[in-house]
Amino acid sequence: MSKEQAGKVYTGDCKVLQFFEELSKIPRGSGNEKAISDYVARFAQERGCTAIQDERYTLIIKKPASKGYEEATTVIFQGHLDMVCEKNKATQHDFTKDPIRFKLDGDMIYAQGTTLGADNGIGVAFAMALMDSAEMAHPPLEILLTTEEETNMGGAENLDASKLSGKMMINFDSDREGVVFVSSAGGASVFHAVPIAWADGEAAAAGKSAYAIAVQGLTGGHSGDDIIRERGNANKLVGRVLDDLRRHAAFDLVSVAGGMKVNAIPRESEAVVRLTAEELAVAEARVAEWNRIYKDEFEFADKGVNVTITSVNEAPSRWLSEETKLLVIRLLALMPNGVLSMEKAIENLVRTSTNIGVITMKENEIVFESLVRSSHKSQLDAVLQVMETLAETVGVTYRNDHYFAGWPYRSDSKIREVFEAVYARKYGEPLQVKAIHAGLECGILIEKMPHLDAVSYGPNMYNFHTPEEHVSISSVERTWEFLQDVMRELK
Repeated sequence: MSKEQAGKVYTGDCKVLQFFEELSKIPRGSGNEKAISDYVARFAQERGCTAIQDERYTLIIKKPASKGYEEATTVIFQGHLDMVCEKNKATQHDFTKDPIRFKLDGDMIYAQGTTLGADNGIGVAFAMALMDSAEMAHPPLEILLTTEEETNMGGAENLDASKLSGKMMINFDSDREGVVFVSSAGGASVFHAVPIAWADGEAAAAGKSAYAIAVQGLTGGHSGDDIIRERGNANKLVGRVLDDLRRHAAFDLVSVAGGMKVNAIPRESEAVVRLTAEELAVAEARVAEWNRIYKDEFEFADKGVNVTITSVNEAPSRWLSEETKLLVIRLLALMPNGVLSMEKAIENLVRTSTNIGVITMKENEIVFESLVRSSHKSQLDAVLQVMETLAETVGVTYRNDHYFAGWPYRSDSKIREVFEAVYARKYGEPLQVKAIHAGLECGILIEKMPHLDAVSYGPNMYNFHTPEEHVSISSVERTWEFLQDVMRELK
């Protein structure tokens, strides 16, 4: 039985959820964080805490230690103020001025047709509960709440870390109770641009028709979480077909395009070619062979893979020069893609990977956009050097953008040991220790403060960044009790 908002919805005793409902009345999309930052700063000051707000509205809030904990190591508690603003098509909602309207469904809190903002409003609410509590035993606290995490991590990137003295950090931007995260990937977007030279129409062979060679039916997925599954990358697979075909037929390449987002493994990619009747017969035979090869290679990882060649009704008015065609094919053949190395300290964790996410055909160039990820800065930089060297070797332009640091696994982590000990004592079972091949702010902050000993934790939350986002009430309640026990242990 669901209960939709008409005023206050959550009527329980958990301060975290009370604060979450209150702060959800304040719009806080990425880039629009001043109001929420001002609100939390006032909240902190009213409770005797010191609040420092920078020019990007990131907050550093300092709360003195409770009695008996004055000599304990200062702990940073970290989250982000902004949220992703998505809604259903039929939902009337203005994220710049309307509050998030709650809906209760059993143990779960949803929003009404929009994202809930539990990512990372729940983290902010836990921070507010820490500020508010007068009875809780805890070490000196520095509460760090950043901005623009959901877009470019600008708050963390531009943070003046000299204002922080903490040696341990608890990031509260995770979504699985009973799982503590201890490593995440950094990354960078890489762009290779092939300048287009068009073929001389008069010199081109006559009697050719246009055909589309497509790779389809792939599963795709997140280029961080799912890269370990070794699913097919449609852009890479089209490249293999073209590289093979050029050795059997003198085709013309009209265009190539594939993928939708750089952080998604591309499910479809297509190249349009020009072929004579004889070349078509060769191409059809080669496509049939590649269908067999791919179905064998991806029998378990991506069994829906399918390669087709079909006629294009509209005759192309121009096509790439032979030199440009070879540049495209060679670049696709040589560009790294997929898992490059595995983490040795944590089972089944990718350390370094790349994903050729998007190929875009523009007026004067063909742009290949890849996302490189690694939890180790040295390996991330090494792959970027390979990408740059590749561009120099084949003769195309190169740039990288949106660089963010990774968070390497630390074997000697005191804060992780405390989390594990408290969890085992409280629940009678081991805490799961995991890492993710995706980005968290921990990497950026640890690059600024290399001494930091960090973990990431949080209650059960689901379907982030969608209108189906929801959070478990009972999990928040348990996690608040658990966090208080952790704070007590950090004497």
